[in-house]
Amino acid sequence: MSNLVNRQWTLANRPAAMVSTDDFKLAEAPVPDPADGQILVKITYVAFEPAMRGWMADNPGYMAAIPIGGVMRSMAAGEVVVSRHPDFKPGDKVSGMFGWQEYAVVDAKGALLPVQKLAPGVTEEMALSVLGITGLTAYFGMLDVGKPQPGDTVAVSGAAGATGSIAGQIAKIKGCRVIGIAGGADKCRWLTETAGFDAAIDYKSENVRKRLRELAPDGINVFYDNVGGEILEAALDNLAIGARITLCGAISGYNTGSVPQPPKNYMALILKSSSMAGFLLGQYAKRFGEASADLGAWVRDGKLKFAVDVQDGFENVPSTFLRLFHGQNLGKQLNRIG
Repeated sequence: MSNLVNRQWTLANRPAAMVSTDDFKLAEAPVPDPADGQILVKITYVAFEPAMRGWMADNPGYMAAIPIGGVMRSMAAGEVVVSRHPDFKPGDKVSGMFGWQEYAVVDAKGALLPVQKLAPGVTEEMALSVLGITGLTAYFGMLDVGKPQPGDTVAVSGAAGATGSIAGQIAKIKGCRVIGIAGGADKCRWLTETAGFDAAIDYKSENVRKRLRELAPDGINVFYDNVGGEILEAALDNLAIGARITLCGAISGYNTGSVPQPPKNYMALILKSSSMAGFLLGQYAKRFGEASADLGAWVRDGKLKFAVDVQDGFENVPSTFLRLFHGQNLGKQLNRIG
C-alpha cells in the first residue's frame, strides 16, 4: 500500500476560543499495509460532533486529547480495501473512529470503538447519524436519564441538531408532548412539520423563558439539554415537580475560552424536587444492540425521521466542522469525501 498517498487533516493548534480552519493542517503520508487483525478502509464520509471541540483541548476528559500533529479524531464510514481480519472482507461497508483522512488502517475489534459492518439497506449516512452514536446518545440520554412517561411535557434544546432531533422524536414515540428549541424559522418548521414536535421555539427571535412558560404552563417534566448557558437557565425556571434534566452537551460554551459557569438558578432543582444528570455513552455499551434494534425498527416504520447536512470535498472538511458552531447544520453534519 506504500504507493498510495493518504491525505490527512491534522491538529495544528489548540484553540483558546472559537475554533477556526487555521487550527488544522493538511498533511500527506503513505498508506501502511494492515497487520494481522487490522483492516484498511477507504473513507467516503466523515461525521462531526460538537464533542470533537473538547478533544482538541489539552484538558482531562473521558477521551485523551488529540496530540498536536495528530490526525483529527472523528467517526467516519467507508469501504474495506484490504482485510487481515476474518470477520471482514474487501468491499464491506463499515463505520468506525477513522478520523479526518482518506484511508485508515485500524484494529477491526479495537477496544475503544470496534469497527461496525453496515447491515444490508443501511447507508453510510444512516450509520453515522440515526443508527450510529448520535442515535444511541439520544436513545439512552432520553430513555435512561430522562425517563419520559406518557403524558409528560418534554423540551429539547439544540432540537434541530443530530442528537436533539432524535431525542425529541423518541419522547414522542413514548407518548409525550414535545417542545423543541432551535435557531431559525426553517429549523423550527422542520421540527413541527417533519419531525412531529408539538411546538418549536426560535431562540433567535423569541424569548425562550417566556415561550416555555406559555407552551408548558404546568412545567416541563423532562428537559434534554444540548446547549447549556441561558437556555438551560430558562428551562430551570420552568420545571414541573419531579422534573428530570438530561445533560448531553453545552455547545454554547465550547468556544468561549473560559470555564462554563454553572446555572445561576440551580436552586430550582431543590424547589421543584427535581434532578439533573449527565451521562457518557460508553456506560451503555452492553446495551447498544437493544438500542440499535429499536432505532432501526422506528426508522423502518416511519416513526423516526432523520436529517443529514452533507458537504462535499476533502478540502472542505475543516470548514464543515465549523458549521456546527455557527448553527448552519440541520440534523447530522457530514462531509462526503469519496
